[in-house]
Amino acid sequence: MSKPLGYTKPLYILPFDHRGSFEKGLFGPEGELSADQTAQIADAKLLVYEGLLKAIHDGAPKEKAALLVDEQFGEAILQDAQGRELTTACPVEKSGQDEFDFEYGEAFARHIEAMNPTFCKVLVRYNPGSDAEMNARQRAKLSRLSEYLTQNGRLFMFELLVPAEAGQLEAAGGDKDRYDQELRPDLMVGAITALQDAGVQPDVWKVEGLHAAQDAERIVAVARRDGRGNVGCIVLGRGQDEAHVQAWLRVAAGVPGFTGFAVGRTSFDDALKGFLAGTVTRLEAEVQIAGRYREWVDVFEAARAK
Repeated sequence: MSKPLGYTKPLYILPFDHRGSFEKGLFGPEGELSADQTAQIADAKLLVYEGLLKAIHDGAPKEKAALLVDEQFGEAILQDAQGRELTTACPVEKSGQDEFDFEYGEAFARHIEAMNPTFCKVLVRYNPGSDAEMNARQRAKLSRLSEYLTQNGRLFMFELLVPAEAGQLEAAGGDKDRYDQELRPDLMVGAITALQDAGVQPDVWKVEGLHAAQDAERIVAVARRDGRGNVGCIVLGRGQDEAHVQAWLRVAAGVPGFTGFAVGRTSFDDALKGFLAGTVTRLEAEVQIAGRYREWVDVFEAARAK
């Protein structure tokens, strides 16, 4: 039941599949989560989902909207979203790891089949200048996943992060923004090429924001090389402030092949923190999240229309 490679439809994703960072950043638990803490996290994710539903109710295009949530805290959300015929994505990677591994080990396929998302998503930290043996291990596991997804007719979304190695950051004068602008684009091209050559074949690449249109064009070109002409690219928010996110959205929107975005923490962090602190009501938090999501939609579509 293999499928053609690629996905060209617009994808405006609200991602809230954060696990380790979500728990620590918003709840700060020590040790294993209690049942009450687990329920509280699941409810916070439900609030984010309610924000997306409100955005759609208020006019965000349902056919372009999507959500990304994890099985651990979001199984009920995935089921509800599928019932509403929304596009869904679910992660298969273990959270918070420098090296990719499967969240559920050898049972990864069973969990994918049980959740049945539109997209299976991985977040991978891959720098061509990193440890060669670690990169080889990652390629092998990701190739295995890619083969399984292709053979079973499932869509594959690959979130690529290229964190700076110490020497690379030093070459950029210790300036992370300079690394992002001057070094990261070449490294992204190298990472995508190496992964493709190892048999990793995403339908959509979810990539860090780029400052220059020519760099975004290079990413599309490598993502679509050698017969991969329908592979899509979307830009992620990386938890950055509003100005960074808007700038990255405008660059991506102007480049054919970039079909949308996935902006998570910048969409919901403030609203959730206010709700958990008791300074805003649930409805107010929902409205804030919906407003942020619609802001990204408006920015992207306005830039695309130019």
